[in-house]
Amino acid sequence: MTVPSGIQDEPSEWATERFGSHAHRLVAAIPQQLAKAHVRAHAGHLAAGLKKRSPYGVVLAQAVRENLADMARELGEAVRDVRGYEYAVVNDHALFPFKYADRPKPFERARLAANASPTRRRMLLSHGPDPQEGLFSLDDEYTTEKYEDLHETFEALGASTKLVCLIFTADPEGGIHVIHWGDAHLEPDRTFTWLHHEQLRVAALPPG
Repeated sequence: MTVPSGIQDEPSEWATERFGSHAHRLVAAIPQQLAKAHVRAHAGHLAAGLKKRSPYGVVLAQAVRENLADMARELGEAVRDVRGYEYAVVNDHALFPFKYADRPKPFERARLAANASPTRRRMLLSHGPDPQEGLFSLDDEYTTEKYEDLHETFEALGASTKLVCLIFTADPEGGIHVIHWGDAHLEPDRTFTWLHHEQLRVAALPPG
């Protein structure tokens, strides 16, 4: 699959295949929702008054998920609750957002955080572009309880739902730097193999 260069202002064939008639709206709305999430996270950062262990990243992650979920509702699309966290599902494709760096950094160097939950790892493996074979076979690594928890996660998102990675960089002072989305396969070392990616334009911060 060819990867278009430059920033996407209009939905590509890839985006239209995944999101249908909503593709055009998403190209514009996603950057806006990330900008709004930054405003919320920055306010929390300032209120905390901490130089270290800022709440910015935690608030930003939650605000992004909530904003994308609200966007999906406005479009009349689904929102799925996965172990207490809401994920927007548009045209049977779930948006999987995460900040991969606090400074501008090539998307090829994106890596899932070492402390990412088993749930998020399993979402990527089971709903990504190349679902892992034997994903739910019991072995020494997973007890029956863990197996049941992870299978519940799979069913919560929807067995037929595919994942679209939405990755970005941001910091409290600079806001959102860069946004990419696409089809990405999670590797054992927590890096990604991108089958397709596109860069979205960063939105201006909302007034006020």
